Amino acid sequence: MMKFIGKWSRAGVLLLSMVALTASPVVAQKKQLLEYPSIHSPVVGEQGMVVSQNAIASEVGADILRGGGNAVDAAVAIGFALAVTLPRAGNIGGDGFMLVHDAKSGEQVFFDFRSVAPKAATLAMFLDNQGQESQIASRGYLAPSVPGTVAGLYMAHKKYGKMRWADVVAPAIALARDGVILTPDEAFVFGWGKERLSTSTAAKAAYYKPDGALYRAGERLKQPDLAWTLTQIAKRGADGFYKGPVADRFAADMKANGGLITTEDLAAYRAIERKPLRGTYRGLDIVTAPPASAGGATLLNMLNIVENFDLKQNGVGAAKSLHIMAEAMKLGYADRYAVLGDTDFVTTPIKGFISKSYALSRAKLIDPDKAKPVAQMGVGDPLKYESPSTTHFSVADAQGNVVSTTYTLGADFGSGVMISGTGVLLNNQMNNFSHAQAAKALREGLPPPLNAMAPGKRMLSTMMPTIVMKNGKPWLITGTPGGSTIINTVMQVIVNVVDFNLNVEEATHQPRIYQDTSDKLRVEPNFNADTVRVLQSLGHTITSDETMGSAQSIMIENGLFLGAADPRRPGAQAIPPERRQPR
Repeated sequence: MMKFIGKWSRAGVLLLSMVALTASPVVAQKKQLLEYPSIHSPVVGEQGMVVSQNAIASEVGADILRGGGNAVDAAVAIGFALAVTLPRAGNIGGDGFMLVHDAKSGEQVFFDFRSVAPKAATLAMFLDNQGQESQIASRGYLAPSVPGTVAGLYMAHKKYGKMRWADVVAPAIALARDGVILTPDEAFVFGWGKERLSTSTAAKAAYYKPDGALYRAGERLKQPDLAWTLTQIAKRGADGFYKGPVADRFAADMKANGGLITTEDLAAYRAIERKPLRGTYRGLDIVTAPPASAGGATLLNMLNIVENFDLKQNGVGAAKSLHIMAEAMKLGYADRYAVLGDTDFVTTPIKGFISKSYALSRAKLIDPDKAKPVAQMGVGDPLKYESPSTTHFSVADAQGNVVSTTYTLGADFGSGVMISGTGVLLNNQMNNFSHAQAAKALREGLPPPLNAMAPGKRMLSTMMPTIVMKNGKPWLITGTPGGSTIINTVMQVIVNVVDFNLNVEEATHQPRIYQDTSDKLRVEPNFNADTVRVLQSLGHTITSDETMGSAQSIMIENGLFLGAADPRRPGAQAIPPERRQPR
């Protein structure tokens, strides 16, 4: 099909692809007028697909595939490119997780590059006079944890990469050196984040004009310090970041401003190759993130609960379906912080938490006709069921390799701290430990929570790159940013494609809900008013403010790669390697 790309418009290619997916030849011949099956059509490719939150970064990944690289090469290149093109979330000063399906072995491997607490960190540093978490855990030089992104990308590439390391870093170096033309959204975001980015002199110098004025849409932003750092990484691999000149500048700036991270912290950091968590949903295999992600286990727990109910009979977007999902979300969120933590430091009842039998015991608490308060549902005991601003991008190549990656700075622009002379913006992940709960446990003489801070420990995360397998092969590759909404967003994408048979673009565009332990059900803006009224009649207290997440997903169906870029955050794009996008 794609050999005719020069003669067919994009719409024509989509038309043929979607008809091939949805219409039988007999039906197609009987119709006199062509009608599309959905108002939401995914981008279609035959040789692979790249989907990310930034069009330039997506094009970088597609270009790597065009040049003979595989999905891991493309994912690594995207990760570095986003540090230049999407600095509110893309990073080399943050952390994340990568899930890889290797076509040759048929195995899935999980790379954990979550950041860790510096050795000098103590609980008292992050508490105010009332024993609550202080603002310094979220902004400034005490907020960053030891970053893991570079180590994680390097580990994944060393194991699976096909191209030379320097060649996958090179596009990001060129973007930082030569500059990128800002879109209206990117220019707006720098204005929105100016107060946070004024935390450090280096960040102000990097992202604003010499007189402090904002760059406007259409103007070029160059980042020479970041280009220098990326060049060190290209030459020396992960050591170019964690040792040598970059590390020296890092430690000097930290020391000068009362920060905690030292050259010893950087040199000691290690990414970890882990076994992913595995579960099933309605006969499909779900492969997702293990701790220190709380997201993967909670996703499997919630899907196991929902599996006890027939959502399909209610219909997509129906209040009864949303009610069941919301109640399952309550149960999953009530349990996750009680039972999950960094498994290198604590023992967690993970097998019990994701077991079908435990989910059944929790599902029995759900009343299909009435919402229950979280306090009435309570926290479960999975132990007895034991047996002996973030961004996401997805990549698939023609050889069958797929990559799902979520990484983050924490808040948009992280801590607001940029290390002088490096162009590296740092995360604010120290606020993801359970500081207030740890202080309360200490006062009361109780054991610390599983997510209590400790030097070298990874804090819990909701990030959860996920692959849904069908017949032993990747079918849906998905994930999202969104902080606490990540788990619910991924769950809804999966339910939309599995229970309601939506294509990946339709599944992405469906309005979303979010329920945690607050007894308030949050819906996206402009949610169907009739649905809201029914949810209220079922006992839900409804709130609404912002959109949720930015899922970047790929579905592989009938030999085609179907890409869906979430429209909730401007600039996202799905690009197959067959088609070049103008820069």
